Formats: sequence, C-alpha cells, structure tokens
Amino acid sequence: MHPALGDSNDVWGTDDVLHEEVYTFGHGVQTATKLLGSTPHDQLLIKTSDSFSGLLLVAIGFLLFMVSFVRDRDFQAFFAKGCTLLHLFMAMWRIYFERKVEDLAWDWLRQTVGDLLLALSWVFFLVYSWREKYD
Repeated sequence: MHPALGDSNDVWGTDDVLHEEVYTFGHGVQTATKLLGSTPHDQLLIKTSDSFSGLLLVAIGFLLFMVSFVRDRDFQAFFAKGCTLLHLFMAMWRIYFERKVEDLAWDWLRQTVGDLLLALSWVFFLVYSWREKYD
C-alpha cells in the first residue's frame, strides 16, 4: 500500500490494496487520495461505482460478442451508428463537463481523443459495410 494513501483497511480490506495502487498509478498520489474519499461512506460509493462500471464493461463485451454473430447487415449498421453516437456523446460529455472537474481535468483531452478515435473506427466499419453492400 502506498504510504500517502493512508491505512484504509477498515473499508477496503486487505484484498483491495491493488485497487488503491491502480488509482495511484493512473491518477497520481494526490488525485488518488481525493478519489478514494476521506470518509468510509465516500470510499463505499466509489467502490460501488467502480463495480457498476466493471459490470457495464462486461455487459458491453457480451453484447458485442452476440452482435458479431448476427448476419443481418442492416442490424449491424444500426448497431454501428448507435455506437458512433455513443462515443460522440461521451466526447461531448468530457469536453463540456469532465474538464471542469478539477481532479479529472488533466486527463479529459486524452480520453476525448480516444472517444473520437473509437467513433471513427465505427465509421470505418460503416463505410466498409456500405462498400460491400453496393458492390
């Protein structure tokens, strides 16, 4: 455990030391300390939020896996358009709101570029599928 983060075994337990180290690696010591919260209630809220984020990623992965077996091109095009819009909205969210959060402001530009590149990858998929459809 990082000494700057303090002893938080009362809420996190001994298995969650890795969780603290990931925050420290990703955000730095000062930001990790703020993100981990100062009270046990804050720490519980952050841990719950991270759990739901992980569950959402698993659900999205499972959905992508299922969609990859669908042979209907119209549905795949519809799905790709939805994913493009989702990534564009995420980029807008980061531009208008996340950069205003002091603790996360340093990372908003990199994540916005990532969201735009992911949206562009879905656009390439649409262009490729349109090329196959009209050839």
